[in-house]
Amino acid sequence: MLFIDCTLPTVAANLAVEDAILELAEQGEWQAEYLRVWRADEDFVVIGRGSKYAQEVNVSECEEAGIPVFRRISGGAAIVAGPGCLLYAVMLSLKKRPHLAMVDVAHDFVMQRMVAALKPLAAELKYAGTCDLVLNGRKVSGNSLRVRRDWLLYHGTLLLDMDLQKIDRYLNHPPREPEYRQHRRHHEFVANLGCSEVEATTRLEEQWEAIAGEVILPLAMTDELVQQKYTQDRWNKQR
Repeated sequence: MLFIDCTLPTVAANLAVEDAILELAEQGEWQAEYLRVWRADEDFVVIGRGSKYAQEVNVSECEEAGIPVFRRISGGAAIVAGPGCLLYAVMLSLKKRPHLAMVDVAHDFVMQRMVAALKPLAAELKYAGTCDLVLNGRKVSGNSLRVRRDWLLYHGTLLLDMDLQKIDRYLNHPPREPEYRQHRRHHEFVANLGCSEVEATTRLEEQWEAIAGEVILPLAMTDELVQQKYTQDRWNKQR
């Protein structure tokens, strides 16, 4: 597996590059499974592919604070990311791992790997709900997936040292929630993992057996997706 540690200049580009690589992989023009990590230098909101924009996002607060809202190609509910948050993605071949075409199996496979990776940094870490990493009953990582014919994209966030009060400000209470949440407000429900980016990244590399190597990202296709999709209201605010 290839390890990619790369943060592109904009949030839109960081979302678009995963979309581009997945499409190229489906076309047979990208062959490598990969683990990627990137970082957030600014606050932003990302909603799921099927999310209703005004239902999940506190639109007035985001507009007042200048917080951009993006839609991703995977499912799940809205998240807030920003400084103190590490974002990751793994792309896996369904030809090599055909059992992962079943969504519940894919969630279990990736979440068990993530728990194994990070448990040395947080002994009480568990996997709960559909695809949450939970520490002492509080969520430290939200995740989602996109399954195509031959490839699977699985990505999420790791809260390391983030200002969690922002989540209450920028998001409404989600329209659905795991049972263990028990109707708690965002800041009462989430927590920071409390480790450094270096520690988390190193553990992920080791667990996924990911090796850094020369990689040429599809930047032209990424730029096209940024312009035509990830900066357009017809995509980000379509529902």
